[in-house]
Amino acid sequence: MELARVEGTIVSTVKAEKLKGHKLLLVNMLGPDTSPTDNHVVAIDSVGAGEGEVVIIVRGSSARQTSGLANVPTDTSIVAIVDSIEFKGNIVFRK
Repeated sequence: MELARVEGTIVSTVKAEKLKGHKLLLVNMLGPDTSPTDNHVVAIDSVGAGEGEVVIIVRGSSARQTSGLANVPTDTSIVAIVDSIEFKGNIVFRK
């Protein structure tokens, strides 16, 4: 699992049949202190995340094990919206 921040929405009218009905979001990977890495990936949203939210993503085969995404051709899925992060004894993020 990895931290990321939702930075945008991807709109695609022509896509694989199994991707239809799934929201695609552009996320920027984060360090543990929530600093951006400028490493962006496209992720399927399984939890209703929105722009600006800090989320937890999974990649690889774990991404396809997310509820509702079995047999969907994805490598990255959003599986949680983060409420707070404590790092080295300090709260570095709170929603």
